[in-house]
Amino acid sequence: MSFADKLLAASRRNSSWLCIGLDPDPELLPGVDVLQFNKAIIEATSDLVCAYKPNLAFYEALGTEGFGILEKTLTYIPTDIPIIADAKRGDIGNTARAYARALFSVFGFDAATVSPYLGFDSIEPFINYRDKGVFILCRTSNRGASDFQDLCTDGRPLYEAVARKAVEWNVCGNIGLVVGATYPEELKRVRSICPDMCLLIPGVGAQGGDLASAVGCGADARGENAIINVSRQILYASREKDFARAARTAADHIRQEINSHLPPRPGAE
Repeated sequence: MSFADKLLAASRRNSSWLCIGLDPDPELLPGVDVLQFNKAIIEATSDLVCAYKPNLAFYEALGTEGFGILEKTLTYIPTDIPIIADAKRGDIGNTARAYARALFSVFGFDAATVSPYLGFDSIEPFINYRDKGVFILCRTSNRGASDFQDLCTDGRPLYEAVARKAVEWNVCGNIGLVVGATYPEELKRVRSICPDMCLLIPGVGAQGGDLASAVGCGADARGENAIINVSRQILYASREKDFARAARTAADHIRQEINSHLPPRPGAE
């Protein structure tokens, strides 16, 4: 099953475009270790999400033990829920092939985030895994995004050039774009350039992105193909023993709010 099919099936089954970022910070955990924390979060929320997105940095920061924790965490996620590796990889061809092999063949992720800065040959090894999703950084949610992404090229901002290249490169139909909720006008513009492409939208919650704008500008004409990622607002809804229950409550609230802003899906009752 392709990533796109798996994502759509999970989204429709759980009535959800919510993706939870599994980004455990040991300093914020409520008296449990990282593996226990991840397991509890997954068990509490797996019927409320369309995907999970572990950020590899949080596991790499734990040293060699971190990769074992990541591998074990992946086994806790139900097999019908897609997993996106937030890795932001991007390097020359032979290195990119190794990165793609590690993420898709070794760890078994369903999708990954990649950087387009080095051009097509840095993206191609990921695209060649036709059943995997490839999310290209386009207009990111961080404060410094405008340093480069708003620079003009041929009279258009660079993030628009990235979006147009993504359309050109999407010969396998497995490319998506990362566009931050913190920039709704840019998100709206990217959606107009890529009307049918899946958008991974971070920046809601702790980063200040507006959920209604993110959904309204990011969803396609069918009210689909938008993944709303939320991490800290859910993971640390409580820093007490009830953290898993609090995470579920927060996740369900956000899921319902997302759904309240979606247009009716054609053909849906």
